[in-house]
Amino acid sequence: QVHLVESGGGLVQPGGSLRLSCAASGRSIESVNAMVWYRQAPGKEREMVARITSDDSTYYADSVKGRFTISRDSAKKDTVYLQMDSLKPEDKAGYYCNAGWYTGRDYYPRSNWGQGTQVTVSS
Repeated sequence: QVHLVESGGGLVQPGGSLRLSCAASGRSIESVNAMVWYRQAPGKEREMVARITSDDSTYYADSVKGRFTISRDSAKKDTVYLQMDSLKPEDKAGYYCNAGWYTGRDYYPRSNWGQGTQVTVSS
């Protein structure tokens, strides 16, 4: 099974930036072709915010488009980042990464969930 470790969250003022990291490992890493970032705020459903596939194609939720950037480490292909700029109070949430298979239409998780990393945006 693929194991994931997220890091990089914290407290930031509105308009600030954070970079989250997700390191994947495990014997099944070759069975995935996509890594995604989700977030979940208290009382809300989990939301996919960004996805990157093995060909470096990306997807962003409308709520973060133009502000967040997902990328893959050029040296460590099993590490992805989420650069978050122009943060808003509504971006406050627990952020979780996941690895899985993207068919071109649907995404199927193939990893367990990491512990997540908390992002708080407040003045």
